[in-house]
Amino acid sequence: MNATYPSNLSDAEWECLQQHLPSDPSRGRPRTHALRVIFDAIFYVLRTGCAWRYLPCNFPPWQTVFYHFRRLRLKGTWFRLLTTLREAERERVGRNAQPSAAIIDAQSVKTVEESASICGFDAHKHIKGRKRHILVDTLSLLLSVYVTPADLHDSKGARCLLAGLAPLLPRLKKIWADAAYRGQKLAKFCLAQGNWDLEIVEHPAGTRGFSVQPRRWVVERTFGWLSRNRRLSKDYERKVQTSETLIQVAMIRLLLVRLGRKN
Repeated sequence: MNATYPSNLSDAEWECLQQHLPSDPSRGRPRTHALRVIFDAIFYVLRTGCAWRYLPCNFPPWQTVFYHFRRLRLKGTWFRLLTTLREAERERVGRNAQPSAAIIDAQSVKTVEESASICGFDAHKHIKGRKRHILVDTLSLLLSVYVTPADLHDSKGARCLLAGLAPLLPRLKKIWADAAYRGQKLAKFCLAQGNWDLEIVEHPAGTRGFSVQPRRWVVERTFGWLSRNRRLSKDYERKVQTSETLIQVAMIRLLLVRLGRKN
């Protein structure tokens, strides 16, 4: 039985993705399942939130799909795809491929039984689970992600997120953050890591209740985009590396939609 789903890649999106994938090895057993169908299955799991074992029967066996998902993670292919597609999208809208400014923030999400072995309690948000630390550019496109137990303070998670990032973002000079990242230790760490200027965006004096904060709303938009994917509504993954990869895959899918329209 053949079936199509809204999460499936269009021809233009697949063409955009295919040109950035590594070439198939010349030796070895030929593929039993088309690579495009494998990606469609991965995006189906991400968008619908179903477990790997509950993939519809018109997709390849779930073991095959998960094998490719994990293999692409271990080889660093997902990260390279995200980097390449993000640079292409920035150039499409007339920006330099490398950002010069970024915004950092964290989001606490609940865990489930399978992921409860690595979790903590966020006393500020009253959430028991994990915390997603992300760095985005001014277009809300993901630059880096790091997942920790929710009880880790934002400033400590930021150091883990930013460590070793300078060679990958050579033009980065400015990082905006909220008051949770206030402190001389993190500011000095940013200067030592990449000569980055950390600026804290304070809540305007005299305002009460919700108000849109300059620069900070950019990263909140990224969290909103990620929340469209039901697999990310909670952290269902046993390993934090899998959680980080799924966030990267969600951004890759968004970029493919945008770049596919260009074609």
